[in-house]
Amino acid sequence: QSCAGFAAGCGPYNARFQQTMLRIKDPKVSVPFYVNNFGMKLVHWIRFDQWGFTVYFLERQRQDSISPECSMDATNIDCERYLMSMSGSTLELTHNHGSEEDSRFEVWNGNTGRDVGSDSPLYREAPGVRGFGHVAFNCDDVHDACAQLEANGVRFQKKPDEGKMK
Repeated sequence: QSCAGFAAGCGPYNARFQQTMLRIKDPKVSVPFYVNNFGMKLVHWIRFDQWGFTVYFLERQRQDSISPECSMDATNIDCERYLMSMSGSTLELTHNHGSEEDSRFEVWNGNTGRDVGSDSPLYREAPGVRGFGHVAFNCDDVHDACAQLEANGVRFQKKPDEGKMK
């Protein structure tokens, strides 16, 4: 079955891609990282005290999109309605409460494993094979964008001309 438009659903369930989730250590660091470096906008967040985590939804808004005002301190039902009815997709950042204070807190970044070879700084015994690799944004000049990100203090795991994949 062919899908007619980006905002239209597709398939037997009228499915629309809505989000990709990443676990984060500190939302006060991670949310501004995506807002300041990639022009994303925080559109909603939900705190689940009973389970000890909060989810933050960021969108790279299209020119004609206008979402209700949302901040790290305040969200509302209009933000939730926007999130649940928007035509685009979001990056969901999941923060486990207290992880920002825990020096031992670590999530697997997907870039380490045995398959990189024992001479690589990314070599780890477990897991055996790397999984998640990256979140990608299109840009006009990837090298210029990398230089700007570095000037903003962003550290790279791998730059576009490094590694096996170019």
